Amino acid sequence: MWAGGAGSPRRGAAPAPTDDLFARKLRQPARPPLTPHTFEPRPAAARGPLLRSGSDAGEARPPTPASPRARAHSHEEAGRPAGAPPRLFSDPLALLGLPAEEPEPAFPPVPEPRWFAHYDVQSLLFDWAPRPRGAAGHPEPGPGPPAPAARSDLLLEAPGFVSELGGEGEPGLGGPVPPPLPPALPNAAVSVLEEPQNRTSAYSLEHADLGAGYYRKYFYNKEHQNFFGLDEALGPVAVSLRREEKEGSGGGTLHSYRIIVRTTQLRTLRGTISEEVLPPGPPRGLSPRKLLEHVAPKLSLSCLRLGSASPKVPRTLLTLDEQVLSFQRKVGILYCRAGQGSEEEMYNNQEAGPAFMQFLTLLGDVVRLKGFESYRAQLDTKTDSTGTHSLYTVYQDHEIMFHVSTMLPYTPNNQQQLLRKRHIGNNIVTIVFQEPGSKAFCPSTIRSHFQHVFLVVRAQAPCTPHTSYRVAVSRTQDTPAFGPVLPLGGGPFAADADFRAFLLAKALNGEQAAGHARQFHTMATRTRQQYLQDLAANEVTTTSLDAASRFGLPSLGVRRRAAPRGAGAELQAAGALVWGVRAAPGARGAAGALAGSPDPEPPEVPCLLGVSAEALVLVAPRDGRVVFNCACRDVLAWTFSERQLDLYHGRGEAIALRFDGPPGQAVGEVVARLQLVSRGCETRELALPRDGQGRLGFEADAEGFVTHVERFTFAETAGLRPGARLLRVCGQTLPALGPAAAARLLRSAPKVCVTVLPPDDGGRPRRSFSELYRLSLQEPSRRGAPEPVQEEAPEVGLMPTTQQLLHVCLSDGGSGPPGPGDLAEERTEFLHSQSSPSPCSSLSDEAPVLPNTTPDLLLATKAKPAPPGAGRETPPAQDGPAGPSGEEDRGDPAPEMRASFLPRTLSLRNSISKIMSEAGAETLEDEWQSISEIASTCNTILESLSREGQPIPESGEARGTPKPDAEPEPRSLSEKVSHLESLLRTLQEDLQKEKADRAALEEEVRSLRNNNRLLLASKHRGSPATDLA
Repeated sequence: MWAGGAGSPRRGAAPAPTDDLFARKLRQPARPPLTPHTFEPRPAAARGPLLRSGSDAGEARPPTPASPRARAHSHEEAGRPAGAPPRLFSDPLALLGLPAEEPEPAFPPVPEPRWFAHYDVQSLLFDWAPRPRGAAGHPEPGPGPPAPAARSDLLLEAPGFVSELGGEGEPGLGGPVPPPLPPALPNAAVSVLEEPQNRTSAYSLEHADLGAGYYRKYFYNKEHQNFFGLDEALGPVAVSLRREEKEGSGGGTLHSYRIIVRTTQLRTLRGTISEEVLPPGPPRGLSPRKLLEHVAPKLSLSCLRLGSASPKVPRTLLTLDEQVLSFQRKVGILYCRAGQGSEEEMYNNQEAGPAFMQFLTLLGDVVRLKGFESYRAQLDTKTDSTGTHSLYTVYQDHEIMFHVSTMLPYTPNNQQQLLRKRHIGNNIVTIVFQEPGSKAFCPSTIRSHFQHVFLVVRAQAPCTPHTSYRVAVSRTQDTPAFGPVLPLGGGPFAADADFRAFLLAKALNGEQAAGHARQFHTMATRTRQQYLQDLAANEVTTTSLDAASRFGLPSLGVRRRAAPRGAGAELQAAGALVWGVRAAPGARGAAGALAGSPDPEPPEVPCLLGVSAEALVLVAPRDGRVVFNCACRDVLAWTFSERQLDLYHGRGEAIALRFDGPPGQAVGEVVARLQLVSRGCETRELALPRDGQGRLGFEADAEGFVTHVERFTFAETAGLRPGARLLRVCGQTLPALGPAAAARLLRSAPKVCVTVLPPDDGGRPRRSFSELYRLSLQEPSRRGAPEPVQEEAPEVGLMPTTQQLLHVCLSDGGSGPPGPGDLAEERTEFLHSQSSPSPCSSLSDEAPVLPNTTPDLLLATKAKPAPPGAGRETPPAQDGPAGPSGEEDRGDPAPEMRASFLPRTLSLRNSISKIMSEAGAETLEDEWQSISEIASTCNTILESLSREGQPIPESGEARGTPKPDAEPEPRSLSEKVSHLESLLRTLQEDLQKEKADRAALEEEVRSLRNNNRLLLASKHRGSPATDLA
């Protein structure tokens, strides 16, 4: 029976392997007697490797012969203590030969303290138990998406570097996502959460810690206290406290505390906490110790001492906080001729070719170094020792000086060219310009510790009217991905101002992203630690935290509580409140599953959900990056259960959020918060049966808006109305399905279940702010003259943001209801009112409503097409006269002028809104008339900005009648804005003076009442009255 082999009783050569299944079965050793398997541990020697597939699953194989290396170290294994024997089956699925089930991801812990309104994303990621980089919670920045398999003639793969050849997308929730369209922000560009962060250009600057200006804005030159100390676990610590008082809508005073906690980690806790969520304190108010015990329970308060009153302290804190904010950058440029590819060849190019000069002219301005007074980037501006000329430009308020290899001094007979490499090799970002025919660039050929990002640019058809460029990016593995996202194939880009803006934004974002690399992170941490140690050692007093309330902090005393605001008062903060969730793209319904979806469910990602008055973000604490963001005005609706919430936003896209904790508690808090900060409402789930003819009884357009509902049908009975919006059909969202697939499901699905967004109170369909913004780009201006009919239908698409002119529409009054096809009927859903939440919500309607802190709807008008003979676009830094025809030529500086006036006018408009909200009922009539005039003039200027070449009207629309004796308004746009600013300053001074006079009058009345009370008391006692004067 035995045929020899490892288990044969006879010794001899083993037979040759065969494919005969019967022969292989015979050669196997005899099976042991069957015994029942249990899940109790067995001795390790009694079992061997398990076979997890086929009919032999669960059997023990004969022990395999040990390798020579294993036999050589067998004595070491024998000397080790035996560990606990593992279980026979760690997973019951192993009995069936199935893969083990992966555990669900854990919910991230909610940052402490609870109900702390975070100012920015960095504060949301603050950790009270910092760990070394690379440990859990503070990992090294990942290498990003895997390198594409496609090869490129621009760039070669190199160890330690990640290549981007185009089409990678933006890192998002569940993987790469397409880049967002204006006005939405890229995930890496989101920073401040408490205030509006608008997208002002086509390409956003990313990885910038804009919250670093928090101390300058809310503490510097204001009454506050600083505490410094050396904590045993956190090291040197600096804490800043300030109490704020604001007038509430009910007439009471609302108190809150602004807090900054700085440690050696590069993330700072910045934000606000309201007195309503703090424990009750003594009548004199909450002391700094009690406040920090609630806000920073893990901080050793005994080590803190009050900071000195020296002016050096606030200046040092400004430098400490704003060391990450730099508006001066230096970028290296290497020139690679045709046939070249090595570092030495590029450094030894003595003269620039025509293609390189064309590229430099597009990128910036050639300046004379001697006597140059702007940012010089370590170049000699006195003796010309580093060359006579260089390349300089300004982009988005950033000064950029380029170290061009051919403009730096050339040393003959020196292969390394150390004078050039001394400057270019110390830059973080380097642009490698390649002529046609150059060899592919390999980043490993560059020997430098500072160069982390390489932007490879290759010219195509240079020095011709059809010049274009292709781009590839190489970055170190510890540098996170940055935008703008490269298109598929890396281009081509036309040689115009849009490519210049793209390349400059890519260079600035690359240098900012490289700050997260290990080398620069270590340097920044060391610098921050030195600042904090100096403050804790040399700028403190002997006053401890317990005695600090008696020294120079009157704002923390005399605590005056406002009237109770009811349930949910803690949800009214303007900053971001945080919850721990598990998030996934797409809606999963009330049951938490993708019903009807053939695709597998995407994995859930542990995230921190932050909801502020302006934005909603999801931050992955594992790698510290934003994976999802949207403005609160883009939130459409939500569907929720006890532990699940599906959020619809934008064009109907959805994300699924799963919560931990008691059922319904966290979900109820998030829904109540969304009711306060957004115009969304709860959705409705409808199951629509078909009639006898197989029809559903309603019609919808390609966007999912219900246009008609037949009478006396099941759809009407279920509550479907014209103006409603279909968000989900048969378990799938409409943007994921597409119009054709959605129509096919509605026609042929045997059972149709839809998720519906009801219309607003006026019966109009609900749209997000982004949808209205894009619609305004595609429609002609309704206020100006009608545009001529073109022969060819224009393509439906977004124009570059550099050609978009924003138009602020103030709230219209006295106008009749617009027509059904007019866009104005849909903008009302974004005018934040003081009304109660939408009646469509199932939660309590008594939740308070946040005041409107964002501008009204921003509409943009489409620029007129340039004449056919217009030349290519010139860089916006060049100045030139405006064309008399009124049409915006590519070289016309009118867009730059309008772009410079627009922020000033928007600021004026926001200031007017603030004045109108702060002004009380006793404001004089002439002051209200001045406010009305300024608002009308702002509207006139912004309407003029939206028109191409039309004359500026003398006055705005009929929203306020100007006074007869008013001064004549200036004709030019610049004079109008300056005149408005002067009027606004005067109005603000008058209001401040009125407030001061009112406060003095109240103090005098209070003093008189006190004297009267003392006089009555003295008369009652019968003693002679003293002189109270």
